[in-house]
Amino acid sequence: MNASKQVDKLIRDTADFRGAMIAKLRKVILSADPDIAEEWKWMGTPTYSKNSVLCIMNPHKGKVKITFAHGAALRDPEKLFNAGLGGKQWRAIDIFEGDKISERALKALVKEAAAYDAAKAKGSAKKRKSR
Repeated sequence: MNASKQVDKLIRDTADFRGAMIAKLRKVILSADPDIAEEWKWMGTPTYSKNSVLCIMNPHKGKVKITFAHGAALRDPEKLFNAGLGGKQWRAIDIFEGDKISERALKALVKEAAAYDAAKAKGSAKKRKSR
C-alpha cells in the first residue's frame, strides 16, 4: 500500500476528532509546496519531506501532534509551537479536541520549513563539492 493510501486508512481508522484534524493538517501541509512528498515511515507515521523530513504527525491519546524536524530554526510569529520547546532541534504543535489552528499560519510555517530544508540541502551540496 502506498503512503497516501496508508494515511487515508489512518484517517478512517481514527474515528474521533483526531482523524478529521489529521486530514485537515495533511491538506494544509501538501498545499504549502507542490514538491512536498507524503511518506509513511517508522511503522505508521505520516511524514512530509523534500530534501529531508520537514514534519511528521501522529494521533496520540487525546491529541494530534505535528512535529517539525528543524522547528527550533524556524520563526513562529503566530506562536503555533506549544510542545518540545526545550529541545535544540525539533518543535511540535499539540492539538487537542476543540483547539483551532490557523491554516494560514500553519501553511506559512510549512513554507518556512521547506525553505530552510532547501537552504540546508544547498549548503550540504556545496560542502560535498569543495572536498
